[in-house]
Amino acid sequence: MLTAFAVLLCLSALLAWANERWVKLPSTVAVTLAGAGSSIVLILLDTQGWTFGVKQQAAELWRTLDFTAFVLNGILSLLLFAGAMSLDAQLMVRLKAGILTFAGASTAISTVLIGFGSWGVFHLVGIDIPFIWALLFGALLSPTDPVAVLDMLKRAKVPKKIETLIAGESLFNDGVGVVFFLVIGAAAGVGGGHADASLSGALLVFVQEALGGIVFGAVVGWVTYLLCRSIEAASVEILLTLAAVIGGYVLAAGLGLSGPLAMVVAGLVMSSGKERAFSVETREHVEGFWETLDEVLNILLFAFIGLDVLLTPTGVNEIVAGFLMIAVALAARFVSVALPMTLVRNRDGYGPWTVRVLTWGGLRGGIAISLALGLPPSPYRSTLVTATYVVVLFTIAVQGLTVMPLVRRAAEAEEMSTETR
Repeated sequence: MLTAFAVLLCLSALLAWANERWVKLPSTVAVTLAGAGSSIVLILLDTQGWTFGVKQQAAELWRTLDFTAFVLNGILSLLLFAGAMSLDAQLMVRLKAGILTFAGASTAISTVLIGFGSWGVFHLVGIDIPFIWALLFGALLSPTDPVAVLDMLKRAKVPKKIETLIAGESLFNDGVGVVFFLVIGAAAGVGGGHADASLSGALLVFVQEALGGIVFGAVVGWVTYLLCRSIEAASVEILLTLAAVIGGYVLAAGLGLSGPLAMVVAGLVMSSGKERAFSVETREHVEGFWETLDEVLNILLFAFIGLDVLLTPTGVNEIVAGFLMIAVALAARFVSVALPMTLVRNRDGYGPWTVRVLTWGGLRGGIAISLALGLPPSPYRSTLVTATYVVVLFTIAVQGLTVMPLVRRAAEAEEMSTETR
């Protein structure tokens, strides 16, 4: 485990350095593409017998590290807390209706649409897959990834209101998406899903996982806020927030609650009270720590996504299905955003370009891949993993690099609407 992590850390550092020195792309995009490119080169060389077993050794190291555990049970809690703590909690409260509507309704609509669409696509290319597994694919692919989205927002300079909406939805919908995944997984007979897949059982899971996680996170955040407010030692306050995240995430999982939602809420509680909890100097140390940790873990995560292509045995039909799923995922994202927007547009004053920014800025990343890789062995696992990889790489490499024109148009529309009011 330590050897695998050391290899990942060293490779990530070298890829990030090379990008910063010569290429200067966004770090997450650069290390993902470099990792994927390196994997493809190794695969091609291995087919000619020119890698002397390097591919097998690398694949064994990656299996040892276990991507699903690395993300869902490892760095996700830290990334979600750091992302939530960096946001304007007061503005999120003002936009709560839209954020919760998109996090819940959009994720549900997208799950169904991607489920039907993927079922049709897989059968079109000659892959026979049960509809319940296609719906499970919809559940794992629907949540936008908060890590990828927050990184995009930091460099794109999105208008504040739209930034808060996108970030808030992304932070909350991964927890909702995981709950959907667990419930549908039970119906599909996937290990780790909840045993009761009935409607009443699904509602119970939602209340316990989602609402319970939100309440638990609020308690963790409030207690941490009170402890930090009572002292003025930066190192101790950093330790308190770190303990709250790691300890709170483990305890939430032990209680059967949604750890991701709990950490988002805990981070928002700390964000809303950080001016009172920390002195100016202490706040700089605490925020600096979490910003640095966030950036480092981002690079590690997306390097892992790129290099993990090594572990995916695949065929031509599966790759073709993955490329077709790019269009299906984008269409589902557009519909799942446009429908709820009719309920909140006038209330919160969103401009005409907001739906397009939400659609093209809805990046997928580590959450989707970790859920896909966490699927048990089955005749359908390779198909779903391959399609997930293709969609994720497209969203990071293409959408992440081309969202700026949309952002500029949205900013102009936002300014015009403000002037006319």
